Order: sequence, then C-alpha cells, then structure tokens
Amino acid sequence: MLTDDADRYIKLRRSLGFKLAKTARHLTAFARYAVGRGDTHVRRETAIAWASAVSSTPRSHQRRLGEIALFARFLRAEDRAHEVPHHHPNHSAAKRPAPYIYTSEELRRLLDTAGNLRRQKPSPLRRHIYVMLIGLLASTGLRISEALNLRVDDLLPDGVLNIRQTKFNKSRLVPMHASVVEALRAYLEVRRRFAGTDDHVFLSVDAKPMPLRTVESTFHVILRKAGVGQDRSRSPRIHDLRHTFATRALEQCAMGRDDVARDFVALSTYLGHASIRHTYWYLEATPDLMGDIAAAAGALIDGRRP
Repeated sequence: MLTDDADRYIKLRRSLGFKLAKTARHLTAFARYAVGRGDTHVRRETAIAWASAVSSTPRSHQRRLGEIALFARFLRAEDRAHEVPHHHPNHSAAKRPAPYIYTSEELRRLLDTAGNLRRQKPSPLRRHIYVMLIGLLASTGLRISEALNLRVDDLLPDGVLNIRQTKFNKSRLVPMHASVVEALRAYLEVRRRFAGTDDHVFLSVDAKPMPLRTVESTFHVILRKAGVGQDRSRSPRIHDLRHTFATRALEQCAMGRDDVARDFVALSTYLGHASIRHTYWYLEATPDLMGDIAAAAGALIDGRRP
C-alpha cells in the first residue's frame, strides 16, 4: 500500500540524515488520500488534486508537489506504473528577509527590559530566564531551538557548550566568553532554587522545557517595551540576534585574503552551518561588509596593503 511505501521512503531518507518533519506529515496525508481514492500507485491527477486541496499559496502547492515527485521517483525505480507529477521547483521562490541588526544600545535596552518584566507568581524565574536567554543568543549566535534544547549537562568545563544533533543532524562545541560563562553560572544558581526534576536550562512556568511560542510572544513584549524596531513594517525577530552575532563577527575580520577565508570557515563552523555558502549570505545581507571587502579587494589588486 502507498501508506507503507511512504513509511519506507521516510525511514530510508531519515537513515541518511534527513529529518523530514513536515515532509513526513505531508506524504503520510497524501498516501491516505490516494488510498481513499482507490489508488495503488502514485497518480499525477491525485497528486495535483491533493496539493490543491491542502495548499493555501502557490508556493506551498509547488512544495507539496515537489515532495510527492521525489517520493514517486523513488517508487518508480521499482515499479514504472508510478507517475511523477510535474512541478516547478523555482516557482515563487521565497527571498530571505533582510535581517534586523541590533545595535549595542538596543541590546542593552532589551536586556534591561527583560530584567524588569512583570513578576509572575507561577514563574519566579521569568526575568532571569529572558535576560540569560537573550544574552546567550546575542553572544554566541545560537539558534533559538539550540538554546531551548540545552540541558544542564551540556554545559561543559572551561566555558564550552555541547550543542547536540541540531539542524542538519550536526553537533558542535561552542566556546563562550568568560563574561557569558559567569552570567550563566549565576543564572544556574538561581534556577536551582526553583527548578524541579527537568534538566533543561530554560524552563517554563510548569518546570517543563520552554515552548518556542512562549519565548517568541514574550520577546515581542520586550521589543515593544524597549522601543526597538517599532517603526518597521516587519518586527525584528529573536532569530535576528543570530544574524547580529554573525554580522558583528564578520565586521571584525581581517581584510587579508587568507585571513578572510580562515575567519569565514571558523564562523561557519561556530554557527553550525551545513555549508559555508550560508555564511557568505551575511555579506549580501550587510552592505557595509560588502563595501569593506570590495575596498580590500581593490587594494589587493592595486598592490596596496588593505
């Protein structure tokens, strides 16, 4: 049955390192839909009908067809009766939104505001959590999911974080500045007085892992009270703290050719990027960096010291 085929396909790709959280849900739903129509093989007509019924935008429609097309190619290698639906992978390609780069003054205001959040009896750690979380993200460039998944045992000696099996199934070690290590130590002292048995570093009101939705909601409250980014049509995101870290790190790069290459590789590894091209994106996203590197390149070409 197609439902069994979908399970087999998903297990195989996960064994190769793909997570496929959304894809698994989509293909399982499609397989059930197809079986309900009496199909024993992937049919183009069924694929188009299902994608049209569940998609809210042309882009999501094409994305779902693309997922089915890969699934159908996998099955077609075994049975030519399966049909591969046509799709347009570049249809309405989404552009990455320009990151909001926080200034040092804005970061200070965010931390001050987090430290003055309204006290909540069920959550005595609330102020401490958001000061530590925002400070950690800004100083290490961690993804928010990585920070929320941190456990106490992931804090290794000598100020190193053990980031385990995150995006792209990669793990890495992240050294922290001495000031961050000290702030984290002080936070954990406060946390021990209120935490239960759960060993996550950041805990919600019920002493369970902090949900992302709760963090994002509170972060927008902090942004508003701190007066940061309120004049923009698109509000700054908590993920922009990672962009800010990467941009500030690149601004401190040396301008020699070998130095730039070394610094990019180091930053890419530190951030946990799957490919260095994801790190190079920060050049495009930050015009000042492009200008600095262009000037340095011109100096190299002219034989002058940059």
